[in-house]
Amino acid sequence: MSRARTYLDWNATAPLRREAQVAMLAALDGVGNPSSPHAEGRRARAIVEDAREQVAALVGARVSEVVFTSGGTEGNNAVLAAGWDKILLAGIEHDSVLAPARHSRARLVTLPIDHDGVVVRDGLSRALASAPEGSGLLTLQLANNETGVLQPVAVVADAARHHGWAVHSDAVQAAGRVPVDVANLRVDYLTLSAHKLGGPQGIGALVIRGQRTLLPFIRGGGQERRRRAGTENVAAIAGFGAAAEAARCELAQMARVSRLRAWLESQVRSVTPEAIIIAQRAARLPNTTDLVLPGVSAETLVIRFDLAGIAVSAGAACSSGKVGASHVLAAMGLAPELAGAAIRISLGHGSTEGDVARFLDVWTDLAAKRRPRAVA
Repeated sequence: MSRARTYLDWNATAPLRREAQVAMLAALDGVGNPSSPHAEGRRARAIVEDAREQVAALVGARVSEVVFTSGGTEGNNAVLAAGWDKILLAGIEHDSVLAPARHSRARLVTLPIDHDGVVVRDGLSRALASAPEGSGLLTLQLANNETGVLQPVAVVADAARHHGWAVHSDAVQAAGRVPVDVANLRVDYLTLSAHKLGGPQGIGALVIRGQRTLLPFIRGGGQERRRRAGTENVAAIAGFGAAAEAARCELAQMARVSRLRAWLESQVRSVTPEAIIIAQRAARLPNTTDLVLPGVSAETLVIRFDLAGIAVSAGAACSSGKVGASHVLAAMGLAPELAGAAIRISLGHGSTEGDVARFLDVWTDLAAKRRPRAVA
């Protein structure tokens, strides 16, 4: 029998929570279109609306502000491709933000960041003031998927709104790992994805606050308040709601995960003082560490860990399995030879000391083998 695998890639996707699985199976046992007025349809509608309440509670939103989508990518695309005249963003954003922005008709304005990938506030004011006239959107992720770096979204949002800009934040990695409240963040749009917090893949949400509007994402029906046509994926929505509720109730457990991360990093520094922990001094998600072992490529490390039964990643897991240099680290100014050697270890509520210990055993072995033997 093969040895059990150790999963340390929670930022790519989290294992499905038991609560989500139970909710999905119960929904699959039902029948009925949520738009139908008969009893079966009303039961399906109740499942959708109960889940909407659970997702809204996770981020402090009103129930009416939550629009279900197919995931974070669709939500980001819906906002970024909404016909803005100008968009202010940084190169650290996820590709699902960068790509639609670059393909839009908007004038792109660069949001300055420091070497840790955190917004430079002095440069922000200048960028806002110097931007051309017209409708503007500032987009700033709440947490980076590769480095875990947290952004001062509330402060940035206040500055942007003072200049008349709308504000969007990709909170896909942050929700369920740190407290998220749309009112405190002062954003107009917030993107979520179920599978990052233990829900099913292929379902997410976009929070559209207050009186803000967007053109319909998909046309042809009245679903989601005419914002996204098409029969709702009831089972996936049920799983999302259950996962959101569980994540909200278990948020305090992330303190334990933070201690595991701290132990992992301290042991890495002890074993390999030459190792680099990306953005170590910045505020980060409690579960994420981005490591560089100079002289060893990310591809080699990912493969070696995989062969040892441990799943880690090289940056984002959204490029069809590609292992390559990170645009995030490049935007932060990291040298190409270091950016191409970075691996991401991401923990979750189910991670254990044993998981970290197994990682450290393999890391220690790899580090020893890369060093030339001493001459007798």
